[in-house]
Amino acid sequence: MAEAPTDLARNKLGVGSIVFLVLAAVAPVTVLIVVLPLAIAFGNGGGIPIAILLVAAALLLFAVGYAQITKELTNAGGFYAIAVKGLGKTAGLITGIIATIGYNAFVAGALGTIGFFAGMVVAPHLFGVELDWFWTGLVLFIVVFLLARSGIHVSAVVLGIALVLEILLVLVFGFTVLFKNGFDLAVFSPGVIMGGSLWIGLLLAATAFIGFEATALFGEEAKEPRKTIPRATYVAIIVIGLMHAFAAWAIVSALGLKESQGAALDHLEAGDLTLVLIGEYLGEIGVTVALVLVVVSLFAAQLAFHNSAGRYLFSLGRARVLPYWLAKTNKKGSPERALIVNFVFAVVIAAIFRFTFPDQPAILTLVPVGLGFATLAIMIVQAIAAISVVAYFRKQGDPRWMSTFVAPGLGFLALAMFSIMAIVNFATVAGSSEPYVLVLPWILVVAVIGGIFYGMYLKSQKPEVYAGLSDDLEKFDDELAEAAAENRK
Repeated sequence: MAEAPTDLARNKLGVGSIVFLVLAAVAPVTVLIVVLPLAIAFGNGGGIPIAILLVAAALLLFAVGYAQITKELTNAGGFYAIAVKGLGKTAGLITGIIATIGYNAFVAGALGTIGFFAGMVVAPHLFGVELDWFWTGLVLFIVVFLLARSGIHVSAVVLGIALVLEILLVLVFGFTVLFKNGFDLAVFSPGVIMGGSLWIGLLLAATAFIGFEATALFGEEAKEPRKTIPRATYVAIIVIGLMHAFAAWAIVSALGLKESQGAALDHLEAGDLTLVLIGEYLGEIGVTVALVLVVVSLFAAQLAFHNSAGRYLFSLGRARVLPYWLAKTNKKGSPERALIVNFVFAVVIAAIFRFTFPDQPAILTLVPVGLGFATLAIMIVQAIAAISVVAYFRKQGDPRWMSTFVAPGLGFLALAMFSIMAIVNFATVAGSSEPYVLVLPWILVVAVIGGIFYGMYLKSQKPEVYAGLSDDLEKFDDELAEAAAENRK
């Protein structure tokens, strides 16, 4: 019997396809309905559009340095491959562990989220019947898995269609507010920007960008990755920033800048602020379309994160950090075994919460655990990747100080600040103050300590695996690396 291949499908993704994969993970309609009202309520109220643009600017600073390193690096391991190159093998191993835990947690939380909205919100609204969130989410997740195993190009097509529908709703709502009400230009005034809590506003705005970092995962499947990945990263951050800022500006203009924070707080328990506004501006049909698109949005996000989680598991397996069995791909170049592991993990975690809390919806139990914890984990991975870029180019003595030190260094400071704020305000990020939620950040402490000891074990007991981290996690092309080094001189 021939051995299963260990290579992902090549030359499948252009800039547009990767942007679709990333924007789908960001889930624009979910941000519109769920995240932005929270940011307005707990953050700086009417100043949230500017907070979103400030976060986008910080991420673009990081992307400047990231664009330079991806000219020398192509890998399916995402940001932890960059950590290997910049901070060393053990740091890369720790980053890979945190990223893998985070993305797997995201998929489990997404199962609960899509199950809740599809079964307990949309089904009663459309059909007058409530469906169990676990079984509803499971059925939809099976469809997600089947799409993911069919190849990344299939996922990109499905996500592209879903994304177009989501963006249309955001634009129709926003322009309807603009034409009927006009947008309040006072959002740019210092008093509005600094109103409420700007820091919490920045933190919650940063959570709305989670997913942009996934561009790094598709390097091996991209066409001309050294051009495609940086371009997709820039496009993704800019589109996410402008779209979220436009949607937030529409919401606060519809409410009134001074009244927006109070209104958001009033609707906090019901969670229906944006839906009420959509009903006011687009009618009952608009509300129905929005509810359906929430499910579409969450389905697309789950598909995007399922693909990302599978690629982290695949890469760690190929590096033999996890069982090598995970590194096998199917005939379509999809990491099928890694996807199966992620599927089983998410279903088991969701089942534990379903049967431990049988009378509570997932939005109060599983979702804060899965999405809150994953958001924190991925923020930390982003910060590690940013400092890794700086460290790598300093070790190389790169003379391009602005693009390889100043810009990514400022990006790191911003990402580090977001990460620290997320730890300090974890109850706000997770949306729950339950004790079993508040202890979750300690899992990352355990991951760091465990990664250090695992690195020591590999170095002493399995030196070939430890040495192989730099071979597989980096996947440098020697000729291109040499050419890049020449360009730096």
